[in-house]
Amino acid sequence: MARPPANENYILVTAVAALDKSPLMPLTKRISECGCTLVDARHVSLGAHISLAMLAMGSWDAVAKLEASASRFERDEGIKLGLQRTLAKPGPTDLLPYTIEVVAADKPGIVFQLAEFFSQQGILIDSLSCSRFRAMQTGAEMFTAQINVGIPAKTHIATLRDDFLEFCDALNLDAIMDPVKF
Repeated sequence: MARPPANENYILVTAVAALDKSPLMPLTKRISECGCTLVDARHVSLGAHISLAMLAMGSWDAVAKLEASASRFERDEGIKLGLQRTLAKPGPTDLLPYTIEVVAADKPGIVFQLAEFFSQQGILIDSLSCSRFRAMQTGAEMFTAQINVGIPAKTHIATLRDDFLEFCDALNLDAIMDPVKF
């Protein structure tokens, strides 16, 4: 693996904390103080907790400074961190961006079955967001998911769409698959 440019060292930072103790402000402050730049971030409340995933970038010494400050940050803020050196996301590829939306009566295993379908097709899941809700009209427990995927350009989209919708019909999932519109 080639050595990254001097100012392009990446680190993945994850944090989980109670809802009343969001790690967003103290962690973004610490990243900035160390001389790193925030490249990408996801902040979500799940149950009684906040989950935060961030990709930071900086010079080798700025990233090392962030790593070295982690245990003190955890102790001072009471927030558990995970740090992992990584590389930049690869540039343009031959993957076509598509979004999938699924709604169904909630039942165990839906996310696994969706992930397995796309894995078997050689399709990368770029992001996934799912949740449960109660239908207003009937009170039934419902499941919804939004999935962004990268479909290899050589894939015949109409065939894939037919296979996916047949898969969803067999599981009684209502789904759509559309290209991402920027």
